[in-house]
Amino acid sequence: MKKNILSSMENIEIYPIISLLIFVIFFIGMFWWVLKVDKTYVDHMKEMPLNDEPQNDKSNEKL
Repeated sequence: MKKNILSSMENIEIYPIISLLIFVIFFIGMFWWVLKVDKTYVDHMKEMPLNDEPQNDKSNEKL
């Protein structure tokens, strides 16, 4: 039944290509962000779970 429904759709072969492109673009973007992110921001975020008191310092937050 699924095969009949999918085979009746026109231009269905484009959907796997679009899905793959979205997947690849997302992970290339994440890889680029990991390489270019400010190291002080990473260190600040890394230490956040260990701090007990809340901090009001917003100097490391990106808008």
